[in-house]
Amino acid sequence: MKVFSFRNFRVVFLLLILAIVAIYTQNQRLNTTSWYQPIEVVIYPINGDGSAATQSYINSLSKKHFVDIDNFFIKGAKQYQLAVVRPIITRLGSTVIAHPPSPPKDRSAALQVMWWSMKLRYWAYKNTPDSKSNTDRIRLFVLYHQGKNNQALDHSLGLQKGLIGIIHAYSLPKQNKQNALVMAHEILHTVGASDKYDYRNNQPIYPAGYAKPEKRPRYPQRYCEIMAGRTPISATQAEIPKDLRFCKVGKTTAKEINWILSP
Repeated sequence: MKVFSFRNFRVVFLLLILAIVAIYTQNQRLNTTSWYQPIEVVIYPINGDGSAATQSYINSLSKKHFVDIDNFFIKGAKQYQLAVVRPIITRLGSTVIAHPPSPPKDRSAALQVMWWSMKLRYWAYKNTPDSKSNTDRIRLFVLYHQGKNNQALDHSLGLQKGLIGIIHAYSLPKQNKQNALVMAHEILHTVGASDKYDYRNNQPIYPAGYAKPEKRPRYPQRYCEIMAGRTPISATQAEIPKDLRFCKVGKTTAKEINWILSP
């Protein structure tokens, strides 16, 4: 029997690649959940619909469009008494032309999701227009769209493996604050936070999806738990907050991202 056959070599090579990726991913996680120094979040705009109006909006972007995100995390740091004053510092990166690979329609197909994740990370590597290390920064690739007749955009996502976010946002000034809310939500996904809403009806899950689950009376809640995405106003109703000023990081989320040390 040939020990060093081509098939065996291929298997060993693939296992080696997976091991390297696993070590790199673990290093990213350690670097972004210590919270002793700020994490840089670089926002790379993409013209999602190819329109001239969207390109004009992208050309107008500046740091001020993302200051709500920085302020939200500053308040969170104060609330949980973190060592770092500014946990997240956003920066506007260069415009990216290529579009990321689309995720599989069946999110339960593990192999398809794994393959897509690898393709996305390679795409991000090829289309990040700088040579900085990605072990301690988060990259958000934001696909801007004009939107049609208030039609909902594709679902945004944040990946902890790779510290990558794919954001679908509106290229409309009136949507700037909602765009910032979506970005903050996905940033938290990249550092380990999970969703806190019921996927069937988008309602916040009690108690993890409530900013103040101990409040009496329970309703209406004043603030939205950022990973729930909506503010509960009754047992069956919730509304989207106006902006990040009305959002908080709940205790369950804080534990997931290492803002509260688990006993």
